[in-house]
Amino acid sequence: MSIRSMLEAVVGDLELKKRWRQLKARKQQLPENHRKAHDAVERYLMYSAGIADGAIVTAMAEDLLELFEQAAADGTPVSAIVGDNPVEFAEEFARNYSEGAWIKKERARLNEAIEALRNEQSKEDES
Repeated sequence: MSIRSMLEAVVGDLELKKRWRQLKARKQQLPENHRKAHDAVERYLMYSAGIADGAIVTAMAEDLLELFEQAAADGTPVSAIVGDNPVEFAEEFARNYSEGAWIKKERARLNEAIEALRNEQSKEDES
């Protein structure tokens, strides 16, 4: 086992951490209103999206930042990015990353458990 592997086992994927630090540095380059709106949406997503996979969280954060960077470059106001309902915007944005949501895994686990019980019951009924 390499030193990098041992270190990543303790602190997590070093490449993801590097990408995250780069995102934070890029975010500081946004105009103030775009940065504040980005912070608000990002905070909401981190609390509400329920994504447990670091790679998916990082990809979502990168995409969100790119959206705000492009809007700022084009002169698009924050209101045109998030629309009239910022919560709806954030939740729709998060749906694109639902494969990493813990609730999806729990739904699959529940379905599998019930299906296994049904299969057992069917076998018992056939006997």
